[in-house]
Amino acid sequence: MKKTEPRLILCMKWGAAFEPDYVNILFRACRSNTTGSLRFVCLTDDATGLHPDIEAFPIPEIGLTKDQWYTRGIWPKLSMFQDELYGLTGRALFIDLDMMVVGSLDPFFEPKSRLITLDVGEGWRPGGTASPEVGTGVFAFDIGDQRQILDSFIAHRDQVIAEFFNEQDYVGAKGEDISFWPNGKVISFKRFLRRGLGRDLFKAPPPPDPNVAIVAFHGTPRPIDLVRPGVWGQFPHLGRGPVNWVQDYWNFYASE
Repeated sequence: MKKTEPRLILCMKWGAAFEPDYVNILFRACRSNTTGSLRFVCLTDDATGLHPDIEAFPIPEIGLTKDQWYTRGIWPKLSMFQDELYGLTGRALFIDLDMMVVGSLDPFFEPKSRLITLDVGEGWRPGGTASPEVGTGVFAFDIGDQRQILDSFIAHRDQVIAEFFNEQDYVGAKGEDISFWPNGKVISFKRFLRRGLGRDLFKAPPPPDPNVAIVAFHGTPRPIDLVRPGVWGQFPHLGRGPVNWVQDYWNFYASE
């Protein structure tokens, strides 16, 4: 019988924006929602506090200046499109740290194209049908593939950063054989669960439907904001915590 390779999940952490808890909770949630063995890798500038079963490697150098690391977008993500990435092989699923994994990840490892990404365009709304736009919050690819994305960036780094609003727009322009996750599998908290203006101050946002696998918390708020008491969000979209289903998720995977 052919030995089955572990599922490979990647994440990235640098600076002080996310505490180690974010990585550990994502790891435990992925492990709980993945069939078979799991290899979880964090590319980071500081592995302090990470769960011992998380493999930590430095974020590969791709010639970014210190300022460019924090330019709009997340340009260090492009380092994952190298030919050789710490000896990792096979299909990889990248997940941002501000995601909640609430359902099975197994279908995310079934390749339907060379690069599968989020649609963050107008179609990423209930009932939306507009042309899709590439998002890099959750994407799958084969390690060593899509090298043209990184090669072109390294050759024209300053021009690319000046021309493209963020790294996901650039991936959309340079990626080959791109498809998108099925509607409803990865949903935006802001667009699908947050209530109308001011209503979250009085009635908590509902939990996701059972068919949802990942809830994306892009921008503000982040999951931790909904775990604590107090007002969260950004005016005029404000809510009040804690939100029970987010708090239950956070506490469960923080203490597992």
